[in-house]
Amino acid sequence: MSRRASNLPAPADRGAPAEEPVRRRLLAEATRLFAERGFESTSVQEIVAAAGVTKGAMYHYFGSKDDLLHEIYARVLRLQMERLNRFADAGGPVAERLHAAATDVVVTTVDNLDDSKIFFRSMHQLAPETYRSVRAERRRYHERFRGLVAEGQRDGVFRDDIPAEMVVDFFFGSVHHLGTWYHPDGPLTGKEVGRHFADLLLGSLRP
Repeated sequence: MSRRASNLPAPADRGAPAEEPVRRRLLAEATRLFAERGFESTSVQEIVAAAGVTKGAMYHYFGSKDDLLHEIYARVLRLQMERLNRFADAGGPVAERLHAAATDVVVTTVDNLDDSKIFFRSMHQLAPETYRSVRAERRRYHERFRGLVAEGQRDGVFRDDIPAEMVVDFFFGSVHHLGTWYHPDGPLTGKEVGRHFADLLLGSLRP
């Protein structure tokens, strides 16, 4: 399984205090252990032992094992949201901006495939409050993406006989399925897969 996910720094980490490497080490080891053993079968003690820190140090950053799982996915989503905002706010034709955003979400998902696979495999085990928080975060991303589709529909660039919400659900259903078949050693790079996904999306939206 790819280890790329454990190397991803969260956007919120920029300018962080000196102890931030401890937080990143906890996330890296949690990602590795969740990938190898599963979320439910990994204990907090195993995580802190692998990271070389105390439980007190872990609880300084994360209130629970749920919080670790949440952050593994949330740091990817923050990165994707930051990049989506740049694409959405840029000038230029809406079709080009949507194509760039669609390509990018595939590329960033592939680049951090372990994070996404671990989360979608284990999210049902989150506490209800944490689960609702994650769904709200994902919904904000999907709504911004949907805004590009709706903009193109209003401008007559995209067909408007299919609700924008359905377009987004269909597209992200495919993106979230990447972890079941994509392998970094396969014949296609993440960028190539991203372009194919974006081409299919834009092709389906042509009037």
